[in-house]
Amino acid sequence: MQVFDFSAAEKHLAKADPVMRGLVRQFGPVSIGEEERRQSLFESLVRAIANQQLSGRVADVILGRFVKLFPGKKFPAARDLAAVTDEEIRAAGFSWAKIAAVRDLAAKVIDGTVPTAARIHKLSDAEIIERLTAVRGIGQWTVEMLLIFKLGRPDVLPVDDLGVRQGFTRAYGLGEPVKPRALREYGELWRPYRTVVTLYLWRVMKAAGDGGAPAI
Repeated sequence: MQVFDFSAAEKHLAKADPVMRGLVRQFGPVSIGEEERRQSLFESLVRAIANQQLSGRVADVILGRFVKLFPGKKFPAARDLAAVTDEEIRAAGFSWAKIAAVRDLAAKVIDGTVPTAARIHKLSDAEIIERLTAVRGIGQWTVEMLLIFKLGRPDVLPVDDLGVRQGFTRAYGLGEPVKPRALREYGELWRPYRTVVTLYLWRVMKAAGDGGAPAI
């Protein structure tokens, strides 16, 4: 099920910006997959931590070993981490820094810093970013990816994402890479559907053979 009306977003963007109108015609409709939304918030963030500075394939192997530490669990909950040692998590392939991040995440899930699934949908994007970046090892970019892929928020523009900036530079025929501040200022034109723009700019880079939407 779509979290927001992509068709309305595409019509709005096509009317507001002739370059976006061209991208909508070139690539057709965009959407967000369902797999991420089925995960718990804890699982999504553990996966994000595991993927940092690693290829997706390597991270998947490490996560598979991590899950095996919790027999009978499809994926552990925050309180389950008390049953394993740091050494066991290290043997699964997590670095010591990532272990510290996962432990801090679990603690902040338990103490309520990380909101529950019911609560998070009542918070604004800015409030979610503030709450989740309090967790060790979780930066704004990671939270922005979660806002897009897990929560389906319609107005997220990750200006620090290299693929988004490169996609904008290419689509708008700029002679030099766009700076985050300039992209943020231009992005006011796209409100309230900047997430859809983000998806199209990743499409531009994927079509050029330079990647696409990241996995978190």
